Amino acid sequence: MQRWLLAAAVTCVSATGCSESPADDIAQATHRPQQAGQPTNPVVTVAHIAAADAAALAGDQRTTQQHLEAMHKDMMRSMRLADPSRPIDHEAARAAIRNVSGVRTSAWIDRQNLMVMVGGANYRSMDTIDRICVALEPLGDTLAVVVNVQNVIAKTSEEADTLSRNCQLQAGERALFQQKRQVDALDPELRRVFKARQGASK
Repeated sequence: MQRWLLAAAVTCVSATGCSESPADDIAQATHRPQQAGQPTNPVVTVAHIAAADAAALAGDQRTTQQHLEAMHKDMMRSMRLADPSRPIDHEAARAAIRNVSGVRTSAWIDRQNLMVMVGGANYRSMDTIDRICVALEPLGDTLAVVVNVQNVIAKTSEEADTLSRNCQLQAGERALFQQKRQVDALDPELRRVFKARQGASK
């Protein structure tokens, strides 16, 4: 048995940083995107440890391995580390989001960044990103995906700014080893600073 994994799990259960996930998050799992970066659930971890030990004593290596892998998966999600064994096919992803409200077209900028063009300022929102991410979930691990939403009929430069977020994290956060990419020609923050200085000089 992989004792190092059991030891790590026990350490996590004992640590003050581990806590049970809120029940309402579980209840809303079918309506909201999956979430990573949360502390592991100590109750679930202890249950996996007990079940793995019982299976090992019974000589059931398959069940033992399943529980070890489940704990490993939980720890990877807590560490915000995407699962390399569940990559999302790019063309399948584009097809899956085609019918999401407001989506006009989409294209992959690189291996992790999906650019989605929407038709209207009301669709340039975190709600749209949520719907896109939920549509992608059956295809693989969305922790590896950053959705970038751009309004193709924007009337101002601010409305044209790209709204970006990793599917399973909060705005501004990225998965482990996932770099932030500047997708706008002019950084929106630089534009705001420039306008503020212009206003102050008048």
